[in-house]
Amino acid sequence: QVQLVESGGGLVQAGGSLRLSCAASGRTFSSYAMGWFRQAPGKEREFVAAISVSGSNTDYADSLKGRFTISRANGKNTVYLQMNSLKPEDTAVYYCAAAVRTRAIRADEYHYWGQGTQVTISS
Repeated sequence: QVQLVESGGGLVQAGGSLRLSCAASGRTFSSYAMGWFRQAPGKEREFVAAISVSGSNTDYADSLKGRFTISRANGKNTVYLQMNSLKPEDTAVYYCAAAVRTRAIRADEYHYWGQGTQVTISS
C-alpha cells in the first residue's frame, strides 16, 4: 500500500507556472512508476505525464509536450510536475498516481491515486 498526497496547486494567471508535488509514503517509492492525470469539470480524466521507476523514461500527452515536465526524487519519495506557459484550458484537478510496474501510461495501469490538487488558470 502507498499513500499519495499532492500539493502545489492554486490560482495563477495565464502564462504563469506552477510546480506540483506528490509525496508518497508506504512501500518503496522507487519501485513504482508514477504518473500525473487531470480532470476538468464535465470531462473525463486524461493522461498528463508519466515517469518510469528509474526516471530514465518519461511520457507526455502530445498536447502538453514542451510545457510540462515530470521528474522524481526517489530519495525524497516525491514526484513533481513542472507546468509552464499555463493556459486557461489547463484548469483541472490534477491527480498523482502510482503503478506497480516499471512504466505505465494508461490510467488502468495505476493502482494508487492521490486525492488531487486544484489548478485554476485565469485568463
